[in-house]
Amino acid sequence: MKDAELLQQVIDKDPRYALEAYLFVLEALFYARKKLNKEGHVTGQELLEGIKDLASQRYGLMAKTVLEHWGIKRTLDFGNIVFNMVNDKVLGKTPEDSIDDFKDIYDFDEVFVKNYRLEAKKIKDAR
Repeated sequence: MKDAELLQQVIDKDPRYALEAYLFVLEALFYARKKLNKEGHVTGQELLEGIKDLASQRYGLMAKTVLEHWGIKRTLDFGNIVFNMVNDKVLGKTPEDSIDDFKDIYDFDEVFVKNYRLEAKKIKDAR
Protein backbone atom coordinates (compact mmCIF):
# COMPACT_ATOMS: atom_id res chain seq x y z
CA MET A 1 0.00 0.00 0.00
CA LYS A 2 1.29 3.47 -0.88
CA ASP A 3 1.91 6.17 1.72
CA ALA A 4 -0.94 8.31 0.39
CA GLU A 5 -3.35 5.39 0.71
CA LEU A 6 -2.17 4.73 4.28
CA LEU A 7 -2.72 8.36 5.22
CA GLN A 8 -6.12 8.38 3.54
CA GLN A 9 -7.15 5.45 5.74
CA VAL A 10 -6.07 7.45 8.79
CA ILE A 11 -8.04 10.48 7.60
CA ASP A 12 -11.11 8.36 6.87
CA LYS A 13 -11.13 7.32 10.54
CA ASP A 14 -10.61 10.89 11.82
CA PRO A 15 -11.46 13.54 9.22
CA ARG A 16 -10.80 16.53 11.52
CA TYR A 17 -7.44 17.23 9.90
CA ALA A 18 -6.47 17.77 6.27
CA LEU A 19 -4.03 15.52 4.42
CA GLU A 20 -1.63 18.47 4.36
CA ALA A 21 -1.57 18.44 8.17
CA TYR A 22 -0.43 14.82 8.23
CA LEU A 23 2.18 15.44 5.55
CA PHE A 24 3.45 18.49 7.42
CA VAL A 25 3.78 16.52 10.68
CA LEU A 26 5.79 13.85 8.87
CA GLU A 27 8.00 16.49 7.29
CA ALA A 28 8.44 18.20 10.67
CA LEU A 29 9.44 14.84 12.15
CA PHE A 30 12.30 14.54 9.63
CA TYR A 31 13.16 18.21 10.21
CA ALA A 32 13.34 17.68 13.99
CA ARG A 33 15.47 14.56 13.61
CA LYS A 34 17.90 16.40 11.37
CA LYS A 35 18.05 19.44 13.64
CA LEU A 36 18.66 17.25 16.71
CA ASN A 37 21.00 14.92 14.80
CA LYS A 38 18.84 11.92 15.75
CA GLU A 39 18.03 8.95 13.56
CA GLY A 40 15.18 7.42 15.51
CA HIS A 41 12.56 8.47 17.99
CA VAL A 42 11.91 12.07 18.96
CA THR A 43 9.74 13.09 21.88
CA GLY A 44 6.47 14.96 21.53
CA GLN A 45 8.18 18.09 22.84
CA GLU A 46 11.00 17.76 20.30
CA LEU A 47 8.52 17.23 17.49
CA LEU A 48 6.49 20.27 18.56
CA GLU A 49 9.64 22.41 18.52
CA GLY A 50 10.38 21.17 15.01
CA ILE A 51 6.81 21.91 13.97
CA LYS A 52 7.05 25.42 15.39
CA ASP A 53 10.35 26.13 13.61
CA LEU A 54 9.30 24.66 10.28
CA ALA A 55 5.89 26.38 10.27
CA SER A 56 7.46 29.73 11.12
CA GLN A 57 10.14 29.38 8.45
CA ARG A 58 7.79 28.18 5.76
CA TYR A 59 4.66 30.22 6.39
CA GLY A 60 5.84 33.23 8.42
CA LEU A 61 2.97 35.29 9.77
CA MET A 62 0.54 33.02 7.91
CA ALA A 63 1.59 29.93 9.94
CA LYS A 64 -1.33 30.11 12.38
CA THR A 65 -3.80 30.65 9.52
CA VAL A 66 -2.39 27.76 7.48
CA LEU A 67 -2.51 25.40 10.46
CA GLU A 68 -6.08 26.42 11.27
CA HIS A 69 -7.05 25.83 7.64
CA TRP A 70 -5.80 22.26 8.10
CA GLY A 71 -7.89 21.88 11.28
CA ILE A 72 -5.05 22.48 13.75
CA LYS A 73 -5.80 25.04 16.46
CA ARG A 74 -3.60 23.89 19.37
CA THR A 75 -0.64 21.64 20.09
CA LEU A 76 -2.93 18.81 21.18
CA ASP A 77 -4.16 18.62 17.58
CA PHE A 78 -0.63 17.64 16.57
CA GLY A 79 -0.76 14.92 19.22
CA ASN A 80 -4.04 13.66 17.76
CA ILE A 81 -2.45 13.53 14.31
CA VAL A 82 0.62 11.68 15.63
CA PHE A 83 -1.43 9.17 17.60
CA ASN A 84 -3.81 8.64 14.66
CA MET A 85 -0.74 7.64 12.65
CA VAL A 86 0.56 5.49 15.52
CA ASN A 87 -2.78 3.67 15.73
CA ASP A 88 -2.57 2.87 12.01
CA LYS A 89 1.10 1.83 12.24
CA VAL A 90 2.34 4.75 10.11
CA LEU A 91 4.48 5.85 13.08
CA GLY A 92 5.78 4.06 16.13
CA LYS A 93 5.92 5.09 19.76
CA THR A 94 7.70 4.18 22.96
CA PRO A 95 5.90 3.15 26.16
CA GLU A 96 6.72 6.59 27.58
CA ASP A 97 4.96 8.45 24.77
CA SER A 98 1.57 9.89 25.62
CA ILE A 99 -1.00 12.19 24.06
CA ASP A 100 -0.39 14.40 27.10
CA ASP A 101 3.08 15.15 25.69
CA PHE A 102 1.27 17.44 23.24
CA LYS A 103 -1.19 19.11 25.60
CA ASP A 104 -0.93 22.93 25.90
CA ILE A 105 2.79 23.09 25.09
CA TYR A 106 2.60 26.50 23.41
CA ASP A 107 -0.02 29.00 22.33
CA PHE A 108 -0.32 29.59 18.59
CA ASP A 109 -0.97 33.34 18.98
CA GLU A 110 2.13 33.61 21.15
CA VAL A 111 4.57 31.72 18.91
CA PHE A 112 3.24 32.34 15.41
CA VAL A 113 1.98 35.92 15.74
CA LYS A 114 3.47 37.82 18.69
CA ASN A 115 6.90 36.16 18.75
CA TYR A 116 7.14 36.25 14.96
CA ARG A 117 6.62 39.99 14.98
CA LEU A 118 9.25 40.37 17.71
CA GLU A 119 11.77 38.36 15.68
CA ALA A 120 11.00 40.36 12.52
CA LYS A 121 11.45 43.61 14.48
CA LYS A 122 14.81 42.43 15.88
CA ILE A 123 16.05 41.65 12.36
CA LYS A 124 14.86 45.02 11.08
CA ASP A 125 16.44 46.89 14.01
CA ALA A 126 19.76 45.07 13.49
CA ARG A 127 20.13 46.47 9.97
